[in-house]
Amino acid sequence: MKASDVRAKTLDELRSELEVLKKEQFNLRFQKATGQLENTARVRQIRRDVARIQTIMRDKRVTANA
Repeated sequence: MKASDVRAKTLDELRSELEVLKKEQFNLRFQKATGQLENTARVRQIRRDVARIQTIMRDKRVTANA
């Protein structure tokens, strides 16, 4: 997911995307704990996407209040 793609979305879309990523992150952690995780790189990718979305959401809230 690119930052430009994330910036094009509205806050509501970002919230729903964040929720989906958090659920996937939980599932990946569960798979890791049970030894069923196959794609270990996906954990890092999800973590970075979550951080990217949270950063852009904060930026949009700050600019809206300014």
